Amino acid sequence: MPQATRAQDRGERFGAAMAAVVRRLPFGLSRIIPPSLLGFAVINGFTFAVDLTLLTALHSWLDLWLPAAITISYVCAFGLSYTLNRAFNFRSHAAVGPQVAVYVVVVVVNYLAWILGVATGLAALGLDFRLARIAAGGCEAVYMYCMMRWVVFRDSQPNHNTPEVDTDP
Repeated sequence: MPQATRAQDRGERFGAAMAAVVRRLPFGLSRIIPPSLLGFAVINGFTFAVDLTLLTALHSWLDLWLPAAITISYVCAFGLSYTLNRAFNFRSHAAVGPQVAVYVVVVVVNYLAWILGVATGLAALGLDFRLARIAAGGCEAVYMYCMMRWVVFRDSQPNHNTPEVDTDP
């Protein structure tokens, strides 16, 4: 089986798994949560763990300067997020070059607005920096999902994305 077909099959299986989980959500949530949102949460939860692991390894174990360690781990995590979301969650077939350019702009705005702006602003207002970062992370998650679904991977809607969940009883 050709490599591209195996990758497409894995993407289809991932999409089907996310749709199956969404169908089983309680309290009517299956009507409002698209499978791509769950897929995004799964993938980006994983890439956030990769980010923290790399940050710990680079700064604590290899004694790399903290700003450099943060930057390297952030870039690696967002590169991984792009790759996994493109292949498994949104299953985009658009040209990679222009799509990556759009993604880089989205990530830079994300970093400046949410990571630096909101987290720093909330901390300046007196909120503990860890809580400020968590609050900024919530804003970041909403922003990144919206940008990935409707801007970066816009070619995926609706033809290449997992079909919306059937909510008829």
